Amino acid sequence: MAGHGQHVDPWAEVDFDEIQDQTCLEVDDIKVLFNCFQLFDSKHQDYLLADDIDEVMRAMGFRPTATELAALIEEIDEDGSGAIEFGEFAQLCAKFLVEDPDPGTMQAELKQAFRVFDKAGTGFITMVQFREILAEVDPNLSEVDLDGIIAEIDEDGSGTMDFDEFCEMMMSSPDDE
Repeated sequence: MAGHGQHVDPWAEVDFDEIQDQTCLEVDDIKVLFNCFQLFDSKHQDYLLADDIDEVMRAMGFRPTATELAALIEEIDEDGSGAIEFGEFAQLCAKFLVEDPDPGTMQAELKQAFRVFDKAGTGFITMVQFREILAEVDPNLSEVDLDGIIAEIDEDGSGTMDFDEFCEMMMSSPDDE
């Protein structure tokens, strides 16, 4: 009975390591994408046509604009064949699955937040103001906690935080230390 295809590895064609390197997706996500890819690759050609990608993306719940889609396909269809292989398809979907805003967007959002705190428009937030903000955001912080946070942020001892320091604080995660 062996050799009659009962125990075929459905993932044999998928280079998980390479796709993970390119997309930062988890193996389970890649498997789901591969299943979707195969569903739409009804002729079993191992590729999807660029023209079909819009329909596929919408079926998966993504809503790229025509311009976004054209730009993505151009970026991902490196050989310009109009045929999107699975690896390329995974990269395309990853752009919608891995919600990591680009630095420009991030900077703009932080600038808006900074302006809210910099009420006087001076270009900096005083540590006194920042301490009040922290206390509002987390009423459970003790005076000692607040002193520690302020000391960490106000490394130069200026008593103020400019936009760059604010960005650095907002973009660093607690694990960075």
